[in-house]
Amino acid sequence: MKLSVYLSGEIHTDWREAIANGVQQAGLEVELTGPNTNHAASDDCGDEILGAEDTPFWKDHKAAKINALRTRKLIADADIVVVRFGDKYKQWNAAFDAGYAAALGKSLIVQHDPSLTHPLKEVDAAAMATCETPQQVVEILQYINRDQ
Repeated sequence: MKLSVYLSGEIHTDWREAIANGVQQAGLEVELTGPNTNHAASDDCGDEILGAEDTPFWKDHKAAKINALRTRKLIADADIVVVRFGDKYKQWNAAFDAGYAAALGKSLIVQHDPSLTHPLKEVDAAAMATCETPQQVVEILQYINRDQ
């Protein structure tokens, strides 16, 4: 069974690569998609495409809308959405993606450190699985792909 899996969440660690490597090593038919993880390109796409803005609000507003075009399309097309929350920075976009995926009725896997269990309790409650490592995500995908 071929699955489309959208990988949302923090961009400061190699968790996406760990999942991609695990999927490849397991020989799974999984297409991995995700947001633009080039921070500067993501932040500047509005200015680059639609013209520079003088105020930070409008620069961010244009970039957010352009990035949302990609995010909405890829989440809508995904069979499963994986959202990882890291221990650094506030990942408001990841929480938004989790809520959007849940509202669409998408199967949701949430990955985070146990120290984030309390602040993410509502997100975890919407998930079909909550785990701590990329390897656990790969193992869930392997289980889904089992013939028996």
